[in-house]
Amino acid sequence: MNPFTERVVEIIKSIPEGFVMTYGQIAECAGSPRGARQVVRILHSLSAKHGLPWHRVVNARGEIAIQEGEGKYMQTLYLENENVEIGLGGRIDLDVYRFTPPPDSRKA
Repeated sequence: MNPFTERVVEIIKSIPEGFVMTYGQIAECAGSPRGARQVVRILHSLSAKHGLPWHRVVNARGEIAIQEGEGKYMQTLYLENENVEIGLGGRIDLDVYRFTPPPDSRKA
């Protein structure tokens, strides 16, 4: 794995139960503020292998990015089981549920 991928995996693993982070937020913390799409790719390809809590990653609006089907249902179920409230329109209040890693754990 390259350093960015390793850092993304570490950050996603650090998201505590009951909280979420956005793709862009993870990319920025990993040292690539414009790397949100890379975070999507990493989640897609490495979640199972590394046991990533993929369900704790949402888009910049606080919405589940999966459009429909079982994946969206499962992500909703997992988040609700962690007491993350999904409001009207399928939005999560990022002011309440966004996890921000401590500054010393972020890549400069």
